[in-house]
Formats: sequence, C-alpha cells, structure tokens
Amino acid sequence: MRLKILSVGDAVLRQPARPLTPEEVRSTETQQLIRHMRETLNDAPGVGLAAPQIGLALQLAVIEDKEEYFVNATAEQVAERERRPVAFHVVVNPVLRLRSEPALEFFEGCLSVPGFMAIVPRARHVQVDCLDQNGSPRAIDASGWYARILQHEIDHLQGVLYLDRMYSRSFCTLDNHTRFWKTRTIQQAREALGI
Repeated sequence: MRLKILSVGDAVLRQPARPLTPEEVRSTETQQLIRHMRETLNDAPGVGLAAPQIGLALQLAVIEDKEEYFVNATAEQVAERERRPVAFHVVVNPVLRLRSEPALEFFEGCLSVPGFMAIVPRARHVQVDCLDQNGSPRAIDASGWYARILQHEIDHLQGVLYLDRMYSRSFCTLDNHTRFWKTRTIQQAREALGI
C-alpha cells in the first residue's frame, strides 16, 4: 500500500518524533507500517523515508539505495560521492555521531520538498546506534553517500529538513539542476553561484 508523502509546510515535519520501544517495533502494526513505507519508498522512488514524512511522529526510517538509482551517473560522479548500493534496512531511535566535519558538499533533494534541490554540507563519516526492524540493537558505521542518507533521514526524526542546512544560493528546481548543475562539479557550482 502506497502511503501519502507529506510536503514541507506540514507541522509534523517540524516536530521531534517520539522513540519506540522494542516491543512496539516488533508489533504487527509497526511491521505492517515498515512494509508500507518500503513500498512507498520504492514507488517514489527514493533512498530514504522517515515516518514523519507520512504523518507519523515516530523515530523510524527506512533506507535503501539501489544501484539502478545511480546507473546514469558517470564513474567519476559515483566515485566522488562514494556511492555504493545499500540494502534495505530500518533505523529506529537512531543516535547519530559525526565522525568528521560536515564538509562534504553535494546537491540533495527530499521527497517532502518535491521538485527542488540544493547543495548541503554533510559529514563524510558517521556512526549510528539504533534498533533494527526486529527491535534489536544495531551499530552502523557509514561513509560517503550512505552517511549522507543517514544524516538526512535522522534529521527528519528531529524536525529538521535539508532546507535548514543548505546553501540557500544553491536552491533550485530539479529541472534547473539537470540543466545547469548535474554535469558540473560542486566546485564549479559554488564558484558560479558565489558560495
């Protein structure tokens, strides 16, 4: 079942979400929610979806970055972003620790801010302690694009959108991103935009 994804302006996207107990995670309702969120993520398509994006103020997000999502990128772009496929998984009650400064800059979009992108600085390396989809503790060490996805989704659970972290001068429509910036380096975009 595809769920409705809320857009920026909806209050639930700006509220900190509540944690879940391991028992709640294992419940039939939460397991069904996870299945529906996965279907919604695949239909969108996207690489991450947090419960607040579907109107539920819960500390739960689903993540999956399929190779088919970056098959049209050049080898240089994939290497620069340190992008590798990430298998489907769930993070519940995540605690994020940055292992590097937020200095890695790339254009980023969001299913709740449809049709737009902006350059967002993120940490290259992160560690996340959380519960998995079975309510069991899990520790994740991530780098590159996977680290970016985790930071983006965990921000959602705190009521933060990439709009709060972006370089506002880089904010553009998806069409203009494709037209002007998709084939340029971030340094070229920064220089052209005066960032």
